[in-house]
Amino acid sequence: MAQLKLGVIADNLRLPLFEALPAAARMGAEGVQIWCVNNELDPERTTPQLKRQVLDALCENNLQLSALCGDAGRGFTQEDSARWSIDRTKPMLELARELGTTVVTTHIGVISEDRQAPEWKTLQRAMNEIGAFAESLGVFLATETGPEEPRLMREFFETLDTRSIKINYDPANLLMGRFDVVGGVRELRDYIVHTHAKDGLVGPDGKPTEVPVGQGQVPWDAYLRALVDIGFDGFLAVEREGGEDRVGDSAAAIKFLRGALAKL
Repeated sequence: MAQLKLGVIADNLRLPLFEALPAAARMGAEGVQIWCVNNELDPERTTPQLKRQVLDALCENNLQLSALCGDAGRGFTQEDSARWSIDRTKPMLELARELGTTVVTTHIGVISEDRQAPEWKTLQRAMNEIGAFAESLGVFLATETGPEEPRLMREFFETLDTRSIKINYDPANLLMGRFDVVGGVRELRDYIVHTHAKDGLVGPDGKPTEVPVGQGQVPWDAYLRALVDIGFDGFLAVEREGGEDRVGDSAAAIKFLRGALAKL
């Protein structure tokens, strides 16, 4: 069996955090990703006591913290909001180190095709600043795939002066954006540090829809094989954004992925 690790995004279970962690353990997850924006774990409002409780709960449930989700919602491409996003993100990187993970995931904004565009330059400056800060902590800021093709992401990353800006690979986002899920793994092989296990499909009308893992059009066997082939040994964190039974769908996803990995 391939040595990828299975996790779940705790907040997607729609349970209080200290109920979500044992629920994740019961479904066989090895780790969890936790949000730290506009909630009790947000660096602007969290406490040393809560951080200690989170660490204790992870230990009690034999779970690793695969990543924090630190998407503050404004991205880094616009000059009038980039500074705000940088200042909001840096404490999340510090929190990641305190809680024992090396990854904070986010959405950096859509990368422009035009290298001379103001948005490209603003994003580049922001990522270089955050990357230098992340390097000083030994952590990574990982942006999700989806808004642009992997080739463009790689080209942008190659212009940065830092190696601490990485990728949180989401195959469903790419599929629903009509990009190559498997080819994208090879394109971004040097940058993938975390993944979301999410599925989706594009209907006959062209409408993209998120669906439970294993019920969509993500080519799981080929995708997982591509991850193994590039040497990725990190987390597949199940993400279920819709549906009425998030716990059941996430548990089924863990089972599906475990079976798929066993065949590799």
